[in-house]
Amino acid sequence: MNSSFTDSDLSTLQIRRAEPQDDDTVGELLVTAFVQGYARKLPEVVVTESRKQQLRAVAQKRAVATVLVAQVGSQVVGTVAIFPPDAEGTEAFVPGAADLRHLAVTPECKGTGIAAKLLDEAERIAQKEWQVPAVCLHVRRGALGVASLYQKRGYQRVPSGDIDRLPEVFLEGFVLPCR
Repeated sequence: MNSSFTDSDLSTLQIRRAEPQDDDTVGELLVTAFVQGYARKLPEVVVTESRKQQLRAVAQKRAVATVLVAQVGSQVVGTVAIFPPDAEGTEAFVPGAADLRHLAVTPECKGTGIAAKLLDEAERIAQKEWQVPAVCLHVRRGALGVASLYQKRGYQRVPSGDIDRLPEVFLEGFVLPCR
């Protein structure tokens, strides 16, 4: 963690639903996290301008999904989105399941537990508010650390949920059973 964040700062961590004024910040956080993450872990992956535009489309995502932010003091330091069953654009492959996407934290907050707190709240919404049977997500093939993060939380690898519609992108399916 960057020295600009202290344990005292992290004690002010708040997980909340994103609001319109968060859209630009969340979009840039996602672009930075994806570009830097791939550069470090999968350098062969190029985040295209089209993909960056998709990541920055936070207002459109908020229209169909619950976008959460992690805030320390006045700074947004993380985000995740959870799509309800049958939402426009969902990639959930289990009937009635929620779709988890776009988990990211700022580089200086990696390893602080903020991602786990975002996931806790997204999973709580899916399980308690929406009462879904499962939460689905996809991880780019080769992103072993990301896959391991989810597997440690109880997500199970489900090859029937894989997405391979683009030759340069293969996404592996994972499911967290909720009931």
